[in-house]
Amino acid sequence: MTLKDLNINKDWSLFLDRDGVINKKLDNDYVKHWMEFEFEKDVVSNFKKLNDTFETIVVVTNQQGIGKGVYTKEDLELIHNNMMYELKYYKGIIHKVYYSPHLASENNPMRKPNIGMALEAKKDFPNINFTKSIIVGDSMSDMEFGRTAGMRTVFISDKKATDPKVDIQFSSLSEFILSL
Repeated sequence: MTLKDLNINKDWSLFLDRDGVINKKLDNDYVKHWMEFEFEKDVVSNFKKLNDTFETIVVVTNQQGIGKGVYTKEDLELIHNNMMYELKYYKGIIHKVYYSPHLASENNPMRKPNIGMALEAKKDFPNINFTKSIIVGDSMSDMEFGRTAGMRTVFISDKKATDPKVDIQFSSLSEFILSL
């Protein structure tokens, strides 16, 4: 399957994971404040093309560092506000960011791979149709989230994925954007 096979148009919605997709993931650590946040290469300059392609773009991100007490909700909201401001400066829009502060051990319905964040997004944006949605993520929990919700899945990794939950794979979000 390729992106062209999906016939993507403005009826489609895009769900993006954050760490490892929009910004660089820190090894064995969390992005705790804005000074640690670094966009992945060419994401900012290419992001507007996503808005030209998709009607709704949301971020869905697990942030268990809050549950662990490593950083606060206020820290996270500042990071997200700055991320959205930076993208907006270059004409890119994220319509809303959803996050789960819950620990993996809690198995909270809001934490991926559970689809609570997708359901919240659908409440906020009734135009979202999961069968016309794509999740772009860098983990199998992102792929499971998308598959459970009925979305198409795009896996971001340099390592070839063989998991059947992966529909399409790219090495970066920018490569995905440029292939639209």
